[in-house]
Amino acid sequence: LKEAELALTREELKKRLPLAGKKALVTAGPTYEAIDPVRFIGNHSSGKMGFALAEKLSQLGAEVTLIKGPTSLSLQDKYITRVNVTSAEEMLTASQIYFPQSEITIMSAAIADYRPESAALDKIKKDSNEIDIKLIKTTDILASLGREKRNGQLLIGFALETNDEEANAIKKLKNKNLDFIVLNSLKDEGAGFKGNQNKITIIDSKLNKEVFPLKSKYEVAEDICKKIIALYSL
Repeated sequence: LKEAELALTREELKKRLPLAGKKALVTAGPTYEAIDPVRFIGNHSSGKMGFALAEKLSQLGAEVTLIKGPTSLSLQDKYITRVNVTSAEEMLTASQIYFPQSEITIMSAAIADYRPESAALDKIKKDSNEIDIKLIKTTDILASLGREKRNGQLLIGFALETNDEEANAIKKLKNKNLDFIVLNSLKDEGAGFKGNQNKITIIDSKLNKEVFPLKSKYEVAEDICKKIIALYSL
């Protein structure tokens, strides 16, 4: 009975939160694209930014689904729905399932742009000094969701850049029909993959720009969520 009462109290309190009643979708982590049963093409994403966003959205009252690539991170919030995927294709399928019902979608996963055309069924042996692997493009999930986006949905992307950062981020913002984009640079010391901090710039569809100092990824998640709440109050 006590647990039922606590759940009821939580639901009553949740109704007063700024994102109460909103469904949110977050993607996090890397994708692994198989070369053979033991090898893959991947990246250095830890998933920490996406996990922080999922936790913060839930704290603000949203009903959150987190689609995550391979990562050892765990969620503190038991109310978040967690969907585990490995490849870009699996993330695409899961995103297409949950996106239509989501009012807020944040694509923070580092999804592979290319994958091997075919994965070997058996482990590739070291019989040669060279190996040729033909790579083909994966589906651009963010662009495909941008084409499907309807009125009332917010779609947010990330841009991790190494050069012409702002110009590349604005191009992505426009081409993929985003409401705003979160730009971070690999040139910013202490920010980016694996670490616990990030340094971001938020650029919205009207090209309003807000630059933030280096912060913990949890604080960055708070800044991103404040932007979401501001857009809903317009």
